[in-house]
Amino acid sequence: MDKRTQLSNLTGLARRAGKITSGEDLVTKSIQNGSAKLVFLANDASSNLTKKIKDKSSYYHVALTEIFSEHELSAAIGQNRKVIAILDAGFAKKMEQLMND
Repeated sequence: MDKRTQLSNLTGLARRAGKITSGEDLVTKSIQNGSAKLVFLANDASSNLTKKIKDKSSYYHVALTEIFSEHELSAAIGQNRKVIAILDAGFAKKMEQLMND
């Protein structure tokens, strides 16, 4: 199984475990309050959303990745979303390991 598939599966598992938040407003709030550990932003998201999420992630020192398209991200979590935040440090650490290998 390739790394992207493993990452997608792990993202779905995190959703089922209740360890993600999705949508622009909720992700922004989770970044600001420190609960977001890793942010996934669709690589085909609008420029306004991309700028907003990148700026917030950078300012609050939250890791951000654009590895998935909107379709791939939506398929992984079973909801149509352009941005999600992983709230659990364990899931985030494993996902970062998969991306860096």
